Amino acid sequence: MRQAGRSLPEYKAVRGEGSINQAIADPERATEITLQPVRRYGVDAAILFSDIVTAVHAIGFGIDIKPGVGPVAEKPITSTDDLARLRPLEPEQDIPYVLETVRNLVGELDVPLIGFAGAPFTVASYLIEGGPSKNKAKTKSMMLDAPDLFAAVLDRLADQAIATLTAQVENGASAIQLFDSWAGCLSPSMYERFVMPASAKIFEAVESLGVPRIHFGINTGELLTRFRDAGADVVGIDWLVPLDVARERLGPDAILQGNLDPVICLSEWPSVAAAVREVLASNGGHPGHIFNLGHGVLPEINPDILKQVVELVHAEGHLVGAS
Repeated sequence: MRQAGRSLPEYKAVRGEGSINQAIADPERATEITLQPVRRYGVDAAILFSDIVTAVHAIGFGIDIKPGVGPVAEKPITSTDDLARLRPLEPEQDIPYVLETVRNLVGELDVPLIGFAGAPFTVASYLIEGGPSKNKAKTKSMMLDAPDLFAAVLDRLADQAIATLTAQVENGASAIQLFDSWAGCLSPSMYERFVMPASAKIFEAVESLGVPRIHFGINTGELLTRFRDAGADVVGIDWLVPLDVARERLGPDAILQGNLDPVICLSEWPSVAAAVREVLASNGGHPGHIFNLGHGVLPEINPDILKQVVELVHAEGHLVGAS
């Protein structure tokens, strides 16, 4: 899904000990990290090495990615005064290193490159909470108690995502993915009322780019139709919803991405192979399926297992996407 190669020894060697933001800001390193899983696994697409808070970090909001913790904001958003800190993103000036990485990759890859951005709600949750949060209490409180402020935050983040994705495609990305990882903490009505408009704004804005648009979140079984209706061409399915059930909800023509449980990849190969075949069986041979994990690669996964997963899907299924 993202950071596809982070279980690889060669990734750890190149990534180094510094901040992930330092690696992202180094086009040579970011290019190499993106290429590593393609070389090692033989997947049919590459996923850009970046992060969902790269844009917010680049405009100087004051957010960093702490190892073992995740994105942490120095000064969380609490009032309308903080909106000034969410200035528009100017990709050529603010994230030229990301665009250089994209261009480097397009020149080297024999497979498509998938770009991505963080969805407004998920990024906002870090900016409002100050860091990762299990229940998103501050975020939901702002949503309900200060809906105008919450909507303004999401709207500015939507504009950042539009600028990010547009620039990635204009520099050669073949598809884009919007990560709303934490949207699953919302009820369908809350998602539809407070969050869906900002995501729909992004998908509508990038439609004219003419590339596939993927929408993904975790614990989003009850939100799948909303993810589709927001404008996604492809709906990412986590490991909790079988593909056949997802297609029942989304319709027979739905294009799905997913959805092997990443944790299963820590098991012995016979168990992993059985789980891979279960995913393929759940898809039932439908042509609208990109095999993938149901979330990201865990750092402790054995790379040899992932290589076998790719080989099995190539042998028994259809194309396998970057995981």
